[in-house]
Amino acid sequence: MDTAIATTGIPGLDHILGGGFPANRLYLIQGDPGVGKTTLGLQFLQEGVRLGEACLYITFSESHAEVEAVARSHGWSLEGIEVFEFDAVQKALEGERGGTVFHPAEMELSAVIKNVKHVLEKVRPKRLVFDSLSELRLLAGDSLRYRRQLLEIKSLASGIGCVPLLVDDRTATRDDLQLQSLAHGVVSLHRSSASYGSAKRRLEIVKLRGVAYREGFHDFAIRTGGLQVYPRLVAADHLQVEGGVISSGVKELDALLGGGIDRGSGTLLLGPAGSGKSTVALKFAVSAAARGEKTVVFMFDESASMLRTRARGVGMDLAGLEKAGTIALYPVDAAEVSPGQFAFEVRKAVEQDGVRLIMIDSLNGYLNAMPDEKHLMLHLHELLAYAAARGVAVVMVISQHGVMGASIQQPIDASYLADTVVLFRYYEFEGEIRKAISVFKRRGGVHEPSIRALTLGPPQGVVVGEPLRNFRGVLTGTPQYQESKVAED
Repeated sequence: MDTAIATTGIPGLDHILGGGFPANRLYLIQGDPGVGKTTLGLQFLQEGVRLGEACLYITFSESHAEVEAVARSHGWSLEGIEVFEFDAVQKALEGERGGTVFHPAEMELSAVIKNVKHVLEKVRPKRLVFDSLSELRLLAGDSLRYRRQLLEIKSLASGIGCVPLLVDDRTATRDDLQLQSLAHGVVSLHRSSASYGSAKRRLEIVKLRGVAYREGFHDFAIRTGGLQVYPRLVAADHLQVEGGVISSGVKELDALLGGGIDRGSGTLLLGPAGSGKSTVALKFAVSAAARGEKTVVFMFDESASMLRTRARGVGMDLAGLEKAGTIALYPVDAAEVSPGQFAFEVRKAVEQDGVRLIMIDSLNGYLNAMPDEKHLMLHLHELLAYAAARGVAVVMVISQHGVMGASIQQPIDASYLADTVVLFRYYEFEGEIRKAISVFKRRGGVHEPSIRALTLGPPQGVVVGEPLRNFRGVLTGTPQYQESKVAED
């Protein structure tokens, strides 16, 4: 049995395919115009050139100059790739359309297949890209002739030990299932436009005979240098590692949490805007980084310069830790980054950079990158399960709408996914708006049930005060003060 694999030159796609395309088989690349099919095909051939293999690109829809321009836009050269143009066949046919009893399309189709056969036997490529099938479908006229010609191309490629990629732009009125049945594997590319921001692209392996490939949709992007594919994150692929506890460096805050936050856990900081969520989350990140643990902050809502300024205002030396290489700031544009790409960056930070604590500020921005809430929960669940398997702590911030009392609402309910939930609230007392912090969930162990005062600012930075035992109704925003009762004799 032939077990050779033709790698695609796209690491993420190879991962999804289980290494690449099994050799000496025919594959179909489907997608609407502009989704990246030609780029994928050229990238596949570039990998062949790198490996010293003969490569052939047969183009029906674009001229040699146009293909060369696409390659040049990615910093590639067509050197080492034979390019065969359909235009050359058309010119050769110009003098053959005189008196004949045959339909001109029959003559053209016969000549096209004859020329394809000739160039295949001449070049004898190990890799072939046939771009695209729409012209061949039009020339064939009916499905029977079309299928017969595809079988002939398949037979020709198999006879010379070639791996052909047939590109189909889905210009047919419906999905061509008979075309999919002929192929050993089918890769389907999709593009969707959001009401705001860049288009999102994803791909799916529709079938791949005899291979345990990664099912489902996987995000990808077209960058200078080709396609970047972000395999869907599957937490079950990663082994469980030993955990521990991460301290904030603030004794009272750690006491409130029952010692700190657990490694391999997800901690959700929940409260209205400006209540101190991001600052407390950053305190955990900075304290971990100061101990030499790699930390990364994914910022959906503010710039790196603003975060540095805010950290400096509460006594955190963020810039110094950046220079030391223990903390990294990663601004994320929710309008430009797909969920799959974000998960890829998280995995890269953990596996390549050795990150032990991840801060996401905030889930509100993360939600904006998602098509709907259901998908957000699925992505977030896999992300937290992956982090748990790697022993990495994830600290997430979510901003609730409203300021105090019954008016407070939250855009999503992610509290059931988190292992620890920290609640922030404003309350009014003696003509001042004050802050309170409490913990109402911790799966990793016991926590303090108290509601404590929270103060932010220089010189102490984050200060967690004594429990607000003489107040009733703090979480409503308008508490009542009551004197301590003295026990009677």
